[in-house]
Amino acid sequence: MRQHLALEAARIMVEEGVADYSAAKRKAAGRLGAADTRNLPGNDEIEQALVEYLRLFKSQSQSVKIKELRQTAVQAMRFLERFNPRLVGAVLNGTAAEHSAITLHVFADGAEEVGLFLMHKHIPCELTEKRLTLADGNPANYPLYRFLAANTPIEIIVFPMDGIRQAPRSPVDGRPMRRASIGVVEELIG
Repeated sequence: MRQHLALEAARIMVEEGVADYSAAKRKAAGRLGAADTRNLPGNDEIEQALVEYLRLFKSQSQSVKIKELRQTAVQAMRFLERFNPRLVGAVLNGTAAEHSAITLHVFADGAEEVGLFLMHKHIPCELTEKRLTLADGNPANYPLYRFLAANTPIEIIVFPMDGIRQAPRSPVDGRPMRRASIGVVEELIG
């Protein structure tokens, strides 16, 4: 049942654009009639199923989509260069799909600095929060700006200046989140 739930959660993430692992798990459990939530798959199991799903059902379009998203990410990172942006998440690790957002970590003295920059550049955006788990295991909320660039959703999570030294934990495996600079992303594009 865990494997079926992981596969259904992966399908939901790709086909329906659900980015949150917990939401995808709950939706999969509801659809498959899995009332016993103690047997829900871990995020790492869903990530493996996601990779497999993309390989099986999106193999022809996946590499093209990832390259496009990474190219858009580089453009966004250049635009936000003064905030030392880092690419994270599905676009970086290659599991992004049609509905995936490009997620960037930026570093500033305050969220309003990023907001003013976007406002001065006439970028309409939405401000919300993103809850992340810190290296010490404690949760923390960070400002998140959302906007569209070439019909691609961009999410900018604002960290304090010293936040570049320690990445929050990955929701997949609990290890420090992998972050990539512009140069690394350009290398991935080839």
